[in-house]
Parts: sequence; C-alpha cells; structure tokens
Amino acid sequence: MDFKNEKQEKYTLIQVLVDKLDTHVAPSLKSELVLISGNGEKNIILDLSNCRYCDSSGLSAILVANRLCKNANGTFVLTGLHTAVERLITISQLDTVLNITYSLDKAVELILKEEKEKQVENS
Repeated sequence: MDFKNEKQEKYTLIQVLVDKLDTHVAPSLKSELVLISGNGEKNIILDLSNCRYCDSSGLSAILVANRLCKNANGTFVLTGLHTAVERLITISQLDTVLNITYSLDKAVELILKEEKEKQVENS
C-alpha cells in the first residue's frame, strides 16, 4: 500500500506512505483522487510527510487533486513537505497556486475556515 486515506467529517486525508512520489505511485494516487472526488468529497488534505522525493508525475497528481477540489468548490491542502519536495514545488511556481501548510493541524484549520467562509457566502 503506497498511501492510505481517512474520511473525516469535512475532508478526506490522504497520506503518502512511500518515500518517493514518482511514476510508480502517482498513477494510482491520481486514480484514488478521482475516486474520492467522484464520491462527493470536495476537501482533500494530501500529507507528504513520509515523502522525500517527488518527480513531475508526482506534481501532476498534486495538480489533479487541486483541480478536482477547485471544480467541486472545495479546498485542497498540501502538508508535510520535505525540503526537496518543497524546493521542486517552489521552482515550479506551484507555491503560488497551492494551499501549503506545515502541519496537519494547520491543514485541518484551513479547511474548516474555508468551509465556514463558504457557508457565510451562501447564506
């Protein structure tokens, strides 16, 4: 098992359990993301705290998650980035596009805050 997901009340947490998010793992992660989104989940936290390396296919999976959440009017948060992964995201200028937090607690806080703001907008 390369990753696991936990359904919470307001979001789904996906933890990558391998140290490389690359061409071997990214396709199954993308499939999982599409499945989760297809089941109606619009808020996803992707925890990469076990992941020390990411390549372009890993970035692609991250962008798929971001797009699925955006299309569902939800929130995607990336957390637990190691230096090499963070550097790749910065070089790719995705740090300006993605919600990135440095802890799982902060990621959950961000999702709950966004949910609250959307409820206020819709009322």
